[in-house]
Amino acid sequence: MGFEQATIKVEREKEFEELQGIISRALSPGTTERFLKRLSKDNLRVRDWDSVLAKGVFEKVDEELARSGKTAQGLYQSLTVSDQAQMREFYLSKIEQVDAALRHRFKKLYQYY
Repeated sequence: MGFEQATIKVEREKEFEELQGIISRALSPGTTERFLKRLSKDNLRVRDWDSVLAKGVFEKVDEELARSGKTAQGLYQSLTVSDQAQMREFYLSKIEQVDAALRHRFKKLYQYY
């Protein structure tokens, strides 16, 4: 029997879904390269979630978010601790699904050290 992640109820559903959509748009096939270039320009590692939020990377690559006047960090901070943990896991799983060719091209961003 394989590993099965426990389901934890999301408490702040509206904010959670909004931030999930932002991450999905940033890491969609048409915008992933732009997202990774932005990380490279800001000298950030792809797995450094807190720095990605603090530098406003999502606001720079997602026009819908930029027009809304909200920030990814603000949405994240409005979540409960358990919602934040789930969102961080969602982001980390999405960056691991990036196309292998792009991951190789931006391998410096994916390195741990």
